[in-house]
Amino acid sequence: MDAPLRLSAALLVALGVSLPPAHAAARPTAVRSVSLKTVAGGTQIDLAVDGVVANNLFTLPAPDRVVLDLSTAAFDARRVALPTAVGLVRRVRSGPRDGGGWRFVFEVDPRTEAHRVEAGAGHLRIQLSPVSESAGESATRTPAVTAPAVATAGASVAPIESSPPTERVASAPVAASENPPPAKAVSVKSTVPVGAGRGRVLTIAVDAGHGGDDPGASGPDGTHEKDVTLAIARELASRINAEPGMRAVLTRPDDHFVPLRERINRARHAQADLFVSVHADAVPDHSVSGASVYVLSARGATNEAAKWLADRENAADLVGGVSLDDKDNVLASVLLDLSQSAAMSASMFAAEKVLSELNTVGEIRKTKVQQAGFVVLKSPDIPSMLIETAYITNPGEEKRLRDERYQQKLAGAILAGIRNYFHESPLPGTRLAALRSENSTDVRTR
Repeated sequence: MDAPLRLSAALLVALGVSLPPAHAAARPTAVRSVSLKTVAGGTQIDLAVDGVVANNLFTLPAPDRVVLDLSTAAFDARRVALPTAVGLVRRVRSGPRDGGGWRFVFEVDPRTEAHRVEAGAGHLRIQLSPVSESAGESATRTPAVTAPAVATAGASVAPIESSPPTERVASAPVAASENPPPAKAVSVKSTVPVGAGRGRVLTIAVDAGHGGDDPGASGPDGTHEKDVTLAIARELASRINAEPGMRAVLTRPDDHFVPLRERINRARHAQADLFVSVHADAVPDHSVSGASVYVLSARGATNEAAKWLADRENAADLVGGVSLDDKDNVLASVLLDLSQSAAMSASMFAAEKVLSELNTVGEIRKTKVQQAGFVVLKSPDIPSMLIETAYITNPGEEKRLRDERYQQKLAGAILAGIRNYFHESPLPGTRLAALRSENSTDVRTR
């Protein structure tokens, strides 16, 4: 293997990049926003900056992270909010770098790669995408590529750092130990594979009901359902992301309208293992109170199966890799029925766990899991539940739903139910299953 390459002045000149005078001091460039969005093939990271900023992109394992160093940037963390989990990104952290500049850390799914697709004055864009299985083990274990991105002629160039990473997992917001590994290649558009880790991470799709032009139900004091559901969903996502072996995907990360079918599509695109939709109930009788949990009814499942079988040319990507578009009618019907039955059984089990935990927080309206034909519950291959956290039309419950501490209690109860479900029924091949297996082995060998 050749020795690590470094960008020399001669190489930069050959690439058409003009170097600044040696005495020119880099002026901090303000980062105005950081955003995430799901795009075809993965997740896109966008940074808006005031000018040109030198940057360095690399990865670290355990947990899998994509790290972006901006050596000449300033970031006001008090004024600019970091995005919540979206797509392949499970968590975003940031903090000042030793020696100046700013660091952004994106905790990502195992088997994720990153590359810059745009680095210009005022904008930096990074594309995250899953590593294909054909890439093989060698691809996922290749050391991260480290190279500064040069946006335009006249841009300052960050030096390549070569201090080795440590294995210590440090605390948030950003660990000083998250240093880049030695550079292995030079590329203005670099690809950074992330290690596979021990088993895949469980993905929980968290769906905040309503949004945008659809406020949902309203309380006597004017509280909108869309606002409290988003607050609870964000809190739940944050707690899920802090759980070992889990990550959350928000179907609606902010206050905008998302069609019901699109919510299902986003969960399926993220290959979610569980779909949780958060709502706040409403009835004309303002004395009614309490929480309830719903799963898909048999009739709703039957209607959905008919729709999928009618349109199965668009159903070639069932979770598990089963395709319907090349099957005859009988076989397709059997496969879909098996998938639906498994998902509905898991939905009921998970919903019972969540309902039990909600009973520790407040009043339960319906002591058994209910069944209905809600559209967001109709994914044939993802266990799904809809949670009516309380009755927003009840003055007392409306007040509690607005309270941040009560929102945290609700999120904590929902997470406890989810945790109990996956701990009792760990999915094969997941990190949680591996941890449980290791714990069981430890107990047997003592």
